[in-house]
Amino acid sequence: MMKMTTAAAALLTALLAGPTLAATCNVDIEGSDAMQFNKTSIAVPASCKQFTVKLRHAGKLPKAAMGHNWVLSKAADAQAVANDGIAAGLDKSYVKPGDTRVIAHTKIIGGGESDAVSFDVAKLKAGESYAWFCSFPGHSTIMKGTLALAK
Repeated sequence: MMKMTTAAAALLTALLAGPTLAATCNVDIEGSDAMQFNKTSIAVPASCKQFTVKLRHAGKLPKAAMGHNWVLSKAADAQAVANDGIAAGLDKSYVKPGDTRVIAHTKIIGGGESDAVSFDVAKLKAGESYAWFCSFPGHSTIMKGTLALAK
């Protein structure tokens, strides 16, 4: 029987436990010219202080024709936030300035571009339903997903 030193045992334990100890406090999302996101749900670990969403437009069309952003709100507010965003226009990334229902959002990006947004996880509450969507006119009914605070 092989005897393991204390240091070797500690190293082995750390290597095996490492991936389970570190929370992933970011996510990468892609939007396309086909008006689709490559994800439909996000789980935010409660152990994260900040959470970052990195949005990339994998298409080729310019933002004026097929722009995408990522907007987070409570699910109950999503449709109203999207509707109010249309009036804000492209120069404001189709997000109403000062809209307190918006938890976080990226700017509108076009093909080949990317943007990121970080938000305070303390703004999320366990058991609350959150929705994220693209607020470019006409996109929110298709380009959307859910977000939940995970334990």
